[in-house]
Amino acid sequence: MAEPAIRLDHLTRDFTSVRAVDDMTFEVPAGVVFGFLGPNGSGKTTTIRLLLGLLEPTDGRAEVLGYDVRERAGSIRERTGALLEHSGLYERLTAEDNLEYYGRIWHLSPQDRAARIRELLTHIGLWERRKEVVSGWSRGMKQKLAVVRTLLHRPQLIFLDEPTAGLDPIAAAALREDLAALAAQEGVTVFLTTHNLVEAEKLCSLVAVIRTGRLIAIGRPEDLRKRGKGPHVEVIGRGFGDAAVSALRARPEVAGVSKGNGRLCIDLTGDAEVSPLIELLVAHGAAIEEVLRDRGSLEETFLTLMEEDR
Repeated sequence: MAEPAIRLDHLTRDFTSVRAVDDMTFEVPAGVVFGFLGPNGSGKTTTIRLLLGLLEPTDGRAEVLGYDVRERAGSIRERTGALLEHSGLYERLTAEDNLEYYGRIWHLSPQDRAARIRELLTHIGLWERRKEVVSGWSRGMKQKLAVVRTLLHRPQLIFLDEPTAGLDPIAAAALREDLAALAAQEGVTVFLTTHNLVEAEKLCSLVAVIRTGRLIAIGRPEDLRKRGKGPHVEVIGRGFGDAAVSALRARPEVAGVSKGNGRLCIDLTGDAEVSPLIELLVAHGAAIEEVLRDRGSLEETFLTLMEEDR
């Protein structure tokens, strides 16, 4: 069995009057896109800084790529890439010159630098714009280049701290697509912090949810969704009488029913068949125009977990 890329064991970090990371224990398998979810101020960025050896733990320990964060922080940073709150780009330089600069820092040979820059910029569709000065680019293009910067030296693991924050929906979606493709191409482990639940659901195979520095849930998105409100069905039509609603509520697979404005919302207890419920409504005189099924979202689960933790 492969060693995990990251291992936390009761990791804790105190500041003067705040416990920013509180007794956190979990593992991140190698080769996955791992989502680290939490509201603003929940300790996500502090955790990354601890894992990179930029902060000392108050208590507990952590290993990254097999190296202890207290003793081998330099080895960790040599083998990882990071995009934190600043892009690390020099905006008066061209895209190519930015990557050339970082390639020299990582001691890549001239031939390797040239090949790697072309490979990565081509993959995200920016090779033809490599001679442009970065200051004239959109925020979305700058973030793409910043992600490429983290991958230049072929790290085993990259940390991305809310990479789509501040981007418009189109730019955010484009960056997510490029990130997913790059992660698959490079075979790299990605530690992604975000409070964007759509982003986590699209990108991550494993997620952890934290609040006020404490881990409150970890698992695959599809497993965590089961802890939320669960799947539900919205039926649009008319003729939803009291008898029909009462009959639905009596069904074992129905967790709840509400109606209004020509819509009937049915909460299900699991992956139940919807057709018997529709047949029941029709038998009670309802006229069905449309049926919309929602399996429940990670966002609903996130809100449920936040509420439960309070």
